[in-house]
Amino acid sequence: MKRVVFNQKGGVGKSSITCNLAAIAASDGLRTLVVDLDAQGNSSHYLLGDAFEDALPDVADYFKQCLNARMTKNEPMDFVHSTDFENLYVIPASPELTDMQAKLESKHKIYKLRDLLNKLEDQFDWIFIDTAPALNFFTLSALIAVDTCLIPFDCDAFARNSLYMLEDIIDEIREDHNESLKVEGVIVNQFQARANLPNQIVEEIINDGQPVFPVYLSSSVKMRESHENFMPLIYLAPTHPLTQQYGELYKLLKR
Repeated sequence: MKRVVFNQKGGVGKSSITCNLAAIAASDGLRTLVVDLDAQGNSSHYLLGDAFEDALPDVADYFKQCLNARMTKNEPMDFVHSTDFENLYVIPASPELTDMQAKLESKHKIYKLRDLLNKLEDQFDWIFIDTAPALNFFTLSALIAVDTCLIPFDCDAFARNSLYMLEDIIDEIREDHNESLKVEGVIVNQFQARANLPNQIVEEIINDGQPVFPVYLSSSVKMRESHENFMPLIYLAPTHPLTQQYGELYKLLKR
């Protein structure tokens, strides 16, 4: 199963959701890969810690060899790096991704990520892709390469508008590039159960027919601690309420 976690709106928790769901899958015995396509490298840093700086070759190196036919070719698994957590692997991002977009677009390399994942999917049970909060070359590549899309949603009016725009984008990609692409569900994140506005907005998008998962991820300082320790919640605080919410969400994805 190949999934992309994507929303054009920033600050909705894409990297946190990607890495924590991947970590729970890995802890459950699934061989799991995270592909980081965000030049900021948040998922890479979260899962690799300081080792991120020396994790080569990275995803930018893969795209470089796609652009240069004379370049020595690495094998697909060469780009995959192990983490300190059993069954959990990552293809790390690079700041170079930002400067590569125009050349990749001009050379029509939009399907190269799909080619890479097709060669890797027999090695992994689940593959998660983290993306930048933008509809750029790499995000489009991811949506073309995966089976499903998970949409983080952080309960404000701007997020609601972004959600409806994203529907149109996915419909277009499904029609032009990936007919099997589907939205697996909307993940409500940073939810404040006692506040009226989040409850109102979630109710509205459910009434609009959005496929909202019935497990809402709470806002918690524990997530910040998890990032600072480079340790997903299932390893840092396995009994914490937010960790349990992630566990319930994982069960829904596994069905």
